Amino acid sequence: MRKKLIYFLAIFIALFSSFAFAPKDSLQTSKTIVSQLKQKGYPVSPFKDTLFYVYNKVGSFSAENRANAITEKIRKLYEDSFFQEDSISVVPSDISQDILYKNDFVIMSILDVDAKAENQTVSYIAKRNLNLIKKAVVYQNENNSLLPKRLGYTALLILIIGIILYFAGKVFNRVKLHILKNSDRYFKGFTYNNIKILSPQKQQSLLMRLYSFVKGITLVLIVYLSLPLLFSIFPATEAYTTTLLRWILTPAKLAVMGFVDFLPSFVTIVVIVFIFKYGIKIIRFFFDEIKKENIKIDGFYSDWAMPTFNIIRFLLLAFMVVIIFPYLPGSDSPIFKGVSVFVGILFSLGSSNAIANMVAGLVITYMRPFKIGDFIKIGDVSGEVIEKTALVTRIRTPKFEDITIPNATVLSSTSTNYSSNTKHVNNGLLIHTTVSIGYDVPWVAIHKALIAAALKTEMTEKTPSPFVLQTSLDDFYVSYQINVYTKEPTKQPLIYSSLHQNIQDSFNEAGIEIMSPHYSALRDGNTTTIPESYLNKEYETPAFNIKNKK
Repeated sequence: MRKKLIYFLAIFIALFSSFAFAPKDSLQTSKTIVSQLKQKGYPVSPFKDTLFYVYNKVGSFSAENRANAITEKIRKLYEDSFFQEDSISVVPSDISQDILYKNDFVIMSILDVDAKAENQTVSYIAKRNLNLIKKAVVYQNENNSLLPKRLGYTALLILIIGIILYFAGKVFNRVKLHILKNSDRYFKGFTYNNIKILSPQKQQSLLMRLYSFVKGITLVLIVYLSLPLLFSIFPATEAYTTTLLRWILTPAKLAVMGFVDFLPSFVTIVVIVFIFKYGIKIIRFFFDEIKKENIKIDGFYSDWAMPTFNIIRFLLLAFMVVIIFPYLPGSDSPIFKGVSVFVGILFSLGSSNAIANMVAGLVITYMRPFKIGDFIKIGDVSGEVIEKTALVTRIRTPKFEDITIPNATVLSSTSTNYSSNTKHVNNGLLIHTTVSIGYDVPWVAIHKALIAAALKTEMTEKTPSPFVLQTSLDDFYVSYQINVYTKEPTKQPLIYSSLHQNIQDSFNEAGIEIMSPHYSALRDGNTTTIPESYLNKEYETPAFNIKNKK
């Protein structure tokens, strides 16, 4: 009320003076004084006491807004823990004189209208306001300095962070100790379809590595997230607060928003995978029944069931990937497409042999030249088939050597299957060996000795009976081939060994010398090659009688 009374009294005195004592040509000056007195000033009071007033607006920036802005800037000078009094100066410009701090922080600008409002010059008001601002900030720093408080807050915050890190480490160590003490209960390995993927020790090792990673990330995040609080204490480092938070929050926001945007596509992918998964299960059930011969299809063998199913499953999975591909995040990006093309080129260049073997394996499957368990011969390798894969065929020789042969080599080579007829033909596999005897020995005696040796051989069939073929009539000898049936093709080395032993015994018992006629002609009276133990016995053959006594 008192201020209003003084205000109106001043207006009255000014009006009275203007009209009573001034000449007529000073009427305009009186009006200017009245307009100045009518202007309302807005105080700049950053520390309760008013430093000066702002009377005029600048553009759309009202006088009140200017006063408030200047007040806040002066407070920022006070909050600067490293405030330098000499860094405040007046810098003239084209339309105003600016009060700056460190030549880049504009505290306020004094215009001509500000000078006219106080009936002073622009330079005078700028210097006056500069001194007032300096004195106010210096006084507040000397009497109410925030530096000790800020240092105290910093020390307290560091102490709190240290305590949090200490207790976080304690919690992690207790968790680790609990896991190690109960490792037998928590770590039992991981198996899938009777395949041991992880042993208990490997599972524990992987979990400990994951534990160490989580512990490190947690401790780093605690320290990192406390840095914005530390930086916010001092105005000089307050700007880094937003930067540090942005480094974490911006990627996190992008990840969350990307996941939210991906959710519709993710649901579509889940539905597609669900349909194909159970569709493959239905197809597998059908082929399992064919394999078990519960379902029979003319011209489609049971051993074709699983290879055909694997082909269909591969095609279905490839088709599923083609359908899912457009729904994957980033599938339209040039980088994704470039990497896809690059991987495709590498696969094409590096897998030519593998693809050739896969195609050959597919052809071999449908040719059915042999099955697992058959005794076969491929090139110079003979043995039992123990494994057939899409790329290779593995054979175990009678010497228990596992030999891996690429399917492309199998397809391009001649293969002999010794087991194919032993399961479907009653007679079995016909094995044979040849001996050459001179013309001086009757063929009937040789036939009898060979058949007797074949009948004594183990793992051979007595019915049909063994038989002898005379395969050639050479210059000095006749070739006799003994043929005997067996249903044990995988035991051929043992059968041949036994047959050869029995042939030796039978010929020695019959007094027939298994020796080249060339050697007999050049023997020059040396004794026969028949063992001495057989010469003490009497032998009779259908063609002649031999009596040898020592």
